[in-house]
Amino acid sequence: MREAQLKDSGSGLAPATEGWFVVNVRDAEWWSSETRGAACWFASEYGEPPVEFEQLGINVTVLEPGQSSVYHAETNQEAFLVLAGECRLIVEGEERRLGPWDFFHCPSWTEHAFVGAGDGPCTILMVGAHAGPGVRYPVSKAAARYGASVEEETSDPEQVYATAERFRRERPPFWSRLPWA
Repeated sequence: MREAQLKDSGSGLAPATEGWFVVNVRDAEWWSSETRGAACWFASEYGEPPVEFEQLGINVTVLEPGQSSVYHAETNQEAFLVLAGECRLIVEGEERRLGPWDFFHCPSWTEHAFVGAGDGPCTILMVGAHAGPGVRYPVSKAAARYGASVEEETSDPEQVYATAERFRRERPPFWSRLPWA
């Protein structure tokens, strides 16, 4: 297997070809949104050509207080480790507070979302399998309190994200407050 070529498209390095690579989170490509936080996906699924991880998705997501993911459930299990800061985990309609080194194991079809909490950014390592066709976006009163729920249940990601703020290829405004900056 050859080493992948890394390319900087304006917000850090991402793979431009298939292969193995090493990149520091500080130097990797970042995507940002005012309402949905920031993420380093390591893959380059939006690149030219896209370079995706076929079996395992891994990312570092950072949520400021009030920023959230969308409440959903997936075919595959996922795993989440809070590295720094605080967040709210909405899981199966219940709310849990998570802090540094809290680990959340998420079996398949477990409904969940994260909301940034505390005084500053929350950094979460997220891992999940890419194989499998299914995702479901259920309605949740608990998630709706934070703007993280759909209004009507669906299994169509395009419908859900058609009205959500898009991620932009850029580092977040709070970059200087992150541990690797």
